[in-house]
Amino acid sequence: MNFKKILIYNFLLAATMQLHGQSALPPAWNGIHSEQLQRDQRTRVYPPPTRIVWKEEGGGASIQGEANLLRPGNGQTDLANTSICVMKSSVNGHPSLLLDFGKELQGGLQLVTGMPGSQKPVNIRIRFGESVSEAMSTTGIRGATNDHAMRDFTLSLPWLGVAEVGNTGFRFVRIDLLDPASELQLKEVRAIFTARDIPYKGSFSCNDEQLNKIWLTGAYTVHLNMQEYLWDGIKRDRLVWVGDMHPEVMTINTVFGYNEVVPKSLDLIRDITPLPQWMNGISSYSIWWLLIHRDWYLYQGDLGYLMQQKTYMEGLLKYLLTKVDANGREKLDGNRFLDWPSSENQPGVDAGLQALLTMAMDAGSELCHLLKNDSLAAQCAEAAGRMKKQVPDANHSKQAAALMALAGLMDPVTADKEVISVGGAKNFSTFYGYYMLQAMGKAQNVQGGLDIIRTYWGAMLDLGATTFWEDFNMEWLPNAAPIDNLVPEGKKDIHGDYGDYCYKGFRHSLCHGWASGPTSWLTQHVLGFKVLEPGCKVVKIEPSLGDLLWAEGTLPTPQGSIFVRHEKLSDGSVKTTVKAPKGIRIIK
Repeated sequence: MNFKKILIYNFLLAATMQLHGQSALPPAWNGIHSEQLQRDQRTRVYPPPTRIVWKEEGGGASIQGEANLLRPGNGQTDLANTSICVMKSSVNGHPSLLLDFGKELQGGLQLVTGMPGSQKPVNIRIRFGESVSEAMSTTGIRGATNDHAMRDFTLSLPWLGVAEVGNTGFRFVRIDLLDPASELQLKEVRAIFTARDIPYKGSFSCNDEQLNKIWLTGAYTVHLNMQEYLWDGIKRDRLVWVGDMHPEVMTINTVFGYNEVVPKSLDLIRDITPLPQWMNGISSYSIWWLLIHRDWYLYQGDLGYLMQQKTYMEGLLKYLLTKVDANGREKLDGNRFLDWPSSENQPGVDAGLQALLTMAMDAGSELCHLLKNDSLAAQCAEAAGRMKKQVPDANHSKQAAALMALAGLMDPVTADKEVISVGGAKNFSTFYGYYMLQAMGKAQNVQGGLDIIRTYWGAMLDLGATTFWEDFNMEWLPNAAPIDNLVPEGKKDIHGDYGDYCYKGFRHSLCHGWASGPTSWLTQHVLGFKVLEPGCKVVKIEPSLGDLLWAEGTLPTPQGSIFVRHEKLSDGSVKTTVKAPKGIRIIK
């Protein structure tokens, strides 16, 4: 599925989308050679709004022709001055419009103005929002902020001109005319959607349309965060959080295949974190850097890139070895963190870190063999063996139980039955939900995983989400209104009323790449793609349809995409069809 088709699906636009390519630079520009200038790998697309959500005309103010803003535009002001939206204020009344662009976007806004009688600049207020209620909010109230990206500000618009503004994550935009007794003519108000123009090489389809939408929403969530670097969020957390990257990288492996944003981001966090510092100040995040490299190499098979990490990787592993005591217990310092919802369960965090460091030692042994350092590989393997003799209590933490199952510290079936599946989607989290699902898959409980994906991630879609959120709690659901309309009287505002820790109220990000776990999980466990050798040279196909009647899809590899289709027959058996490129060995 290519990039333009995804945009059409996402925005439901019939208009032709205008793409702006990158022009060549002269050999030198202002004394700076072209090779010294960073080149942006992204493309800009200009979708118009899909609907007018709300307008305000009180106190003598008026708005006429707002439907003209829903038409495709060309970004060019002109003297014809037709098909104009006219906003007029009075001494006491100021008109406002709330626009819906149909889908979460990363980027800004382009405003094309007409030519009213006065040629003076007109002052407006712009409020971006990931929800309707956030676009209607005021900074400083209920968590609404301008942190990381400006989303609430004033702007002067020219007479008969074009203004481009904004760089944030949003779906909704509110425009207020601030000047009294003035007129604003708007020919166009288009989003500036900024993203990498890359094909969706991976795919997933089955007889359950909700699961299809969940898979695609996870893919799109990560796509939005693949900016010049791989971010965690496009409104807030526009940063390289390396721990948060792991689910995103697995989604990239599943959907896009190789993309330079991954090594670019891994190298950035490495270069700004000299040892013995922890990446992002969090000990577990340095561990995730190792695990990402292990999985990136498994899918992409680029040994040359892995060898570039040799000095830092060996230094990090030697430092991590000092955090394992003689009895095999982890002694990690720095910020001891798994994810936010688990942060108050200290015994659970301790158990999770024991598992995570065990996983690092196993991965370290594997990586050091590839790096031709057999001595360090043996040290890591010996430490992993010691650590697996220490089995802490997960303390009912689904995060800890999942990691323990994946690390070999806990039987996956026991972890699933006694902790992870207890209460269904209750106490799931968007970040560690991926590892909970992975542990359920390891326990052969794919049906349970499907049920939780439908319940937990499906609930976000039911509330109007077009990307997956930084956090979600099933306890938020009762009496909650969707995010794509004004909150009715007596209903709870799921964006403004909820959230916790660093994401209270409107500060809560509704597009967070770490929440994309179901995308890669469905490909791995339902379609059954198990990569066994680096570069996908050997792939095992081991499907598990659960209650599905059929499923099909593709996995991108360095040799091309593998296609599978599974059909459940009347006797309960599954018929599988596989098409693979040359150079890939398929095991069924």
